[in-house]
Amino acid sequence: MENKLNVLRNEIDKIDKNLIELLSRRLSLVSQIGKIKSRFGLFIYSPEREEQLMSCRKKEAIKLGISPDLVEDVLRRIMRESYYKESKKGFKRLYSDCRPVVIIGGKGRMGQFFAKMLTLSGYQVKILDQDDWINAKSILINVGVVFISVPIHLMTKVVNTLPPLPDDCVIIDLSSIKTISLKTILNIHSGPVLGLHPMFSPDNENMIKQAIICCEGRYPESYQWVLKQLQLWGAKLYYCTSMEHDKYMSFIQSLCHLITFADGYHLFKENVDLDKMISFSSPIFKLKLITIGRLFHQDPQLYANIIMESHDNLILIKRYYKRLGTMLMWLERNDKIEFIVRFNKIKNWLGVHADAFFKDSCKLLQLITDMKK
Repeated sequence: MENKLNVLRNEIDKIDKNLIELLSRRLSLVSQIGKIKSRFGLFIYSPEREEQLMSCRKKEAIKLGISPDLVEDVLRRIMRESYYKESKKGFKRLYSDCRPVVIIGGKGRMGQFFAKMLTLSGYQVKILDQDDWINAKSILINVGVVFISVPIHLMTKVVNTLPPLPDDCVIIDLSSIKTISLKTILNIHSGPVLGLHPMFSPDNENMIKQAIICCEGRYPESYQWVLKQLQLWGAKLYYCTSMEHDKYMSFIQSLCHLITFADGYHLFKENVDLDKMISFSSPIFKLKLITIGRLFHQDPQLYANIIMESHDNLILIKRYYKRLGTMLMWLERNDKIEFIVRFNKIKNWLGVHADAFFKDSCKLLQLITDMKK
C-alpha cells in the first residue's frame, strides 16, 4: 500500500511542478501584455476580456469533469497576481503637458498611495504635509493639480490657509464627506474642482477593480484626463452629487463602523476568552471577528472623524438605535411571529440581491475555512 501511495504521490509532485512552470510562462506572457498596454495607454483592467476568459475556461472545466468553481477560484487568484505584476511596471502618462502635482497630506497612507500611482505614470509629484507648510508657497508655484488628502476635521483649516493657486489648477478632494469639503474648496478657488472618494484601503497595491466615487465640483472638462487616468489604473468610477454621496456614506461608513465598534466594545466588556472564541467560531463569526480586528488595528481618530463629523450621521444612528429598541420588545415578548413577518418583508425587499449575496457569502466563507488559523 505504501509503495502504491508513493508512486501516486510522485506523479502528483511532477504535475505540481509542471503547473508551476506553466504558471511562470503565463505570468511572463502577462508581463509582455502589460508592456504593450503601458506603451499605448490601454486600460490595465478589461472586465469584458476577463469575463469572456472565465466563461470559456469554466465550460472547458465542465467538459473535463472539473468543478467550474474550482477553476474560477484558481484563475481569479492568478489574475490578481498578474494585475499586481503589471501595475508595478508603470503606466502611460495620459496628460503629457501636466504641470507638477502636489499632494497635501502626502505623507498619510492615502496620500502616499496616490503619490505612488502618479509617479508610476511619470507625473512630477511634490508632497506638502504639515511639517512642510512653511514652504507651501514655493511648493505650490506653477502647480497643475492639487490633491487634498487630509482628515475631514482639518479640511476647512487646510483649504482656507492655501496660498492663491493658478486659475487653471485642478483641486481634487479625497475626503469622505463631500458637501463640507467641496463647498469649502469652491469658496476659495475659482478654477476646476473635483471630489473623489476612494472606496478602498490604501494598503492595496493598486486600483484594479476598486471603486472610486466622483462628485463634480466645477469645470469638468478640465479634469476628464484625471478620470481617464484613474480608469487606466483599473479603477471603477461611479458618479453622484455630493449630497447623494454623503447620504450613502452615512450607511456605508458611519453606521457600519459604529456597529463594528459596538461589537468590539461588547466583547471587551464581556471579557471573553478570544483564543477560545476563535477556536469555537463558525466561518461567519470568524469573518465578523476579522472585521472587528481590522477596525481596531487602525487609527481611532480616523473612525471618530468618519462617525462623528456629520450631524446627519447622528440622526441616522438614532433611528438605528430606536429600531433596536423595537426589536428588543419582540424578544421580551418572545414574539417569533412578528420576527418572521419582518424577516420575510426584508427578504422580499432585498429581492434578487438576497440570492446573489448568499452566493457571494458562500465563497467568502470557504476562503475563511481555508485559512490556516
